[in-house]
Amino acid sequence: MSNEQPVVTPSAYLTLHYRLASVDGKDIVTTFGGTPATLMLGQGQLAPVLEELLLGMPEGTHKTFELEPGVGFGPRNPELIREVSRATLDANSAPDADYKIGDLVDFAAPGGGRFAGILRELGTETCLFDFNHPLAGQPLKFEVNLISVL
Repeated sequence: MSNEQPVVTPSAYLTLHYRLASVDGKDIVTTFGGTPATLMLGQGQLAPVLEELLLGMPEGTHKTFELEPGVGFGPRNPELIREVSRATLDANSAPDADYKIGDLVDFAAPGGGRFAGILRELGTETCLFDFNHPLAGQPLKFEVNLISVL
């Protein structure tokens, strides 16, 4: 009989607390202080790069990782900064929407998906949106407290 602690495998079922924070310590998402998350690896519930950090980790580990800029959510892509016609914006908006620079706006994608962009410039004919993930290109802290591994 082996009394080794279970470790995280690519298809493990985990219960854990985790926190993603900016380098200055501002929480982006956290389960600390609430109910721990339960998730199965390989299902896309965590970004693949975060899942990779967990592989091989023994149950009971509490660790913080520093992620280089662009590692967690990819680098910023200048091609994802796009002009959108005001008509397209209006078609995807509530009739009384009052947009401000920095707002996150949700669009219907061709083929039925959704995508969101941050409003950078608001013009009468066109608007400029940044469709990069808001955390793209940013360094992050990823803290994890691995409660159990099945």
